[in-house]
Amino acid sequence: MVFGVAAVVTLAFVAWGILGTASLATASKTALTWVIANLGWAFVLTASGFVVFALWLAVSRYGRIPLGRDDEPPEFRTISWVAMMFSAGMGIGLMFYGVNEPLSHFVSPPPGTVEGGSAEALQTAMATTLFHWTLHPWAIYAVVGLAIAYGSFRRGRSQLISAAFAPLLGRRRTEGPAGRAIDVLAIFATLFGSATSLGLGALQIGSGLQVAGWLGEVGNGIVVGVIAVLTMAFVASAVSGVAKGIQWLSNINMVLAVVLAAFVFVVGPTVFVLNLVPTAIGDYFRELADMAGRTAASGGDATETWLSGWTIFYWAWWISWTPFVGMFIARISRGRTIRQFVAGVILVPSLVSLAWFCVFGGTAISVQRSGTDLAGTASPEGQLFGLLDQFPLASVAGVVVMVLVAIFFVSGADAASVVMGTLSQRGSIRPSKGVVVFWGVLTGLVAAVMLLVGGSSGLTGLQNLTIIAALPFMLVMVGLCVSLARDLRSDPLIRREERVAEVMEEVTAQFDPAEPNPEETAYKTVQELTRRGV
Repeated sequence: MVFGVAAVVTLAFVAWGILGTASLATASKTALTWVIANLGWAFVLTASGFVVFALWLAVSRYGRIPLGRDDEPPEFRTISWVAMMFSAGMGIGLMFYGVNEPLSHFVSPPPGTVEGGSAEALQTAMATTLFHWTLHPWAIYAVVGLAIAYGSFRRGRSQLISAAFAPLLGRRRTEGPAGRAIDVLAIFATLFGSATSLGLGALQIGSGLQVAGWLGEVGNGIVVGVIAVLTMAFVASAVSGVAKGIQWLSNINMVLAVVLAAFVFVVGPTVFVLNLVPTAIGDYFRELADMAGRTAASGGDATETWLSGWTIFYWAWWISWTPFVGMFIARISRGRTIRQFVAGVILVPSLVSLAWFCVFGGTAISVQRSGTDLAGTASPEGQLFGLLDQFPLASVAGVVVMVLVAIFFVSGADAASVVMGTLSQRGSIRPSKGVVVFWGVLTGLVAAVMLLVGGSSGLTGLQNLTIIAALPFMLVMVGLCVSLARDLRSDPLIRREERVAEVMEEVTAQFDPAEPNPEETAYKTVQELTRRGV
């Protein structure tokens, strides 16, 4: 049922996009206008709400609850766990926006803030970029990952999004139509979130081919062709069973990403980048309240338009990615406590993002300030190549970027397709190859449709449809938080602590208050009762 409904609706969307691109573009624009005007506040409020919820879980008494049995050690060593968290923090998004976002905010800061190109604009640019890529997105991922990990490893439920709603809806409803509807929404969220990333990657590869002189003018037709080629590469990897090969390539990708960042750091303005790190951190925390509370009420139509292209788009994109990233970080976190989980999931990728944007964004801003109009002469997807053109070995570095994005595309489609296969096959950890290939191909088709809907600005189509698709799953995530909180209240560890406190009161009351240290005597009595199994 889940697979059938999700497949039919997705195929209908693809058919609409191919046969009636103009009408889909009009409908999506109308829907987006209504969502931003009436529900933009909901994205802003819930994103910060997820941050507060995740941090509250970490510092509260629930933070000591393990994601597994009480005596179960972590499945992975801390170093390996951190390394895998690092890999989760990398992707096409950092490649696309590493230069583009800080540079865009430096040249054109958020409405009503500071003057573009000024010293204050540098501070606002880095603070805004970190706002979009550090605490908020990873807290959003942590909420879903924690719900899946707790339900699977502590309660013995399946790794379905719907299974986490058992404390709220009851087991019968989560295994019935309500649960299936939740899993269908999770598939749609993952599909559009993944398609957005793949679309961004295709735009960047197309731009790289143009900069390298291998292609002339790159339009949507060329970009769709890039998507088709990379989708075929994914299908070949999926049907040939070269999962270990893809994993090997992904590990190489991490090394290449570090080498690329180190190259830009060394040949670029090294001291400026180092100075930028503490400045960016300070500016982020100084402006956090203003950024978290920015809505159309503070700046009218200009702010509303800016939010739809940046903050609200990001929150929608992160929400769309939560089933995929949430399942990944859940699977590698067995045996960790909730406190360790939240701290690791939020801090490690946030530090990666901080370093990445300071290196690439800081270098781009330095080039812009030196007199080279990087922002005005290159498209958003081509600004990274424009930056690399300022340094030696630009052609080699450009090829490395395209290889990085291509492998991110293939490995990302592989992982996201497995997640969608899991959701559509009742939580199976190893869904059939046919289902995985089906969702992978559909992801490529949806990415192509989203680009075509954007017309000459394919990026706009990706952003608009992502926001619309993420809206229903945002409501699912709110319910997930309520369900998880209810589940934790009845955790065996919490119930034992509450029972011990009750017994302590009962035992303490039996001792003479005049006796020295009655609480200590009572505590020793309770320990003895516990040891004897009473």
